[in-house]
Amino acid sequence: MSMKETQEIRLHARAQDEENKETKNGAARNYKWWIRIAMYILFLLCGQSSATLWEDCTMIKVDKRNGLQLLSKLLVFQFYFHCISFLLLHHHHHPNWENKQMFITFSCSSIYGLWYPWLTHSIRLCLGFLWLSYLSASTFSIILASQLGFTAFFSFFLNSQKFTPFIINSIVLLTISSTLLACQPSSSSLSGVSKANHAIGFICTLGTAASAALGLSLSQFFFRRVIKKESFRAVVDMIIFELLVASCMILAGVFASGEWKDLSKEMEGFGLGKVSYVMTLVWTAIAWQVFQIGFVGLIFEVSSLFCNVISSLSLPIIQVMAAIVFHDHMNGLKVISMVLAIWGSVSYIYQNYLDDQESKSTTEDSYSNANSGVSKEASSI
Repeated sequence: MSMKETQEIRLHARAQDEENKETKNGAARNYKWWIRIAMYILFLLCGQSSATLWEDCTMIKVDKRNGLQLLSKLLVFQFYFHCISFLLLHHHHHPNWENKQMFITFSCSSIYGLWYPWLTHSIRLCLGFLWLSYLSASTFSIILASQLGFTAFFSFFLNSQKFTPFIINSIVLLTISSTLLACQPSSSSLSGVSKANHAIGFICTLGTAASAALGLSLSQFFFRRVIKKESFRAVVDMIIFELLVASCMILAGVFASGEWKDLSKEMEGFGLGKVSYVMTLVWTAIAWQVFQIGFVGLIFEVSSLFCNVISSLSLPIIQVMAAIVFHDHMNGLKVISMVLAIWGSVSYIYQNYLDDQESKSTTEDSYSNANSGVSKEASSI
């Protein structure tokens, strides 16, 4: 065997070792990815459920929902959140961070921040919270159910979402689960509300669901097509810029609608006192920020449709927690709704597991084919 042939064999063996290392690193990255997904799901479910319960507590004691609760989602905790994020992100300066990329992130986040919260909340602000006064709480369940369908529609056209039998099964089950909650005895129309006002409220809520679904799909589009930064820093940047723009718009809406005049009355009318009211708003804001991290993280890591699927899972969870905390009545429809929601979410997660296994087997097959080619070449030498 000549010296040249020996060097070629060594080079092929070294390339094979590097491929094996890449396979192990890919498995480690896959393991960490599932941990991140589980963490984001936990953040989303815990944040949304606890925030909704805190808001329900305020509704019970005040008997109405005012603009201060809306502001608490974005303003109360933002100063603390921005300070911590600034320290974490800029303590170690990254040499590859470009001002151009940051400008793109800010621009995309601003567009999303203008679109998503402004359209979903401007109806509530500009119309004086009419749809909250003219619709029963059960209609909120129908909103979430329709939002899931809107998200699937927009994801198909904007993000080329593929629909497998498991994904379709998940969407159908979660839609039925949300609709069942609207079929309870308390789901009738509110007394003293005309049909015209009820129709206006329904149209407004349906438009809110559609705009929220479009905001979800647009945020995934920005992540994949425009920002193109695969890091947790991109998630935090998106949250910071989005909330910054959204806060300005909602603050302007509160002053434009005149809701700021009644903020002090709401605090004074809280049954547990002013301090308890402020603490309720603070914990509500914290819970919504935890939800926001899981919300944007799932869009970034998986898809906007998966994020909405997990968000729909929180609806029956909220019903169960309300039965425990506020001693609400727990009937058979709520139990069936929760079972269907869990079934639908597991169906979507199982589809992601199948996709992961398929990509892993494809990678292993390519590596094995490459290794067999190296072995044959070495034996021929």
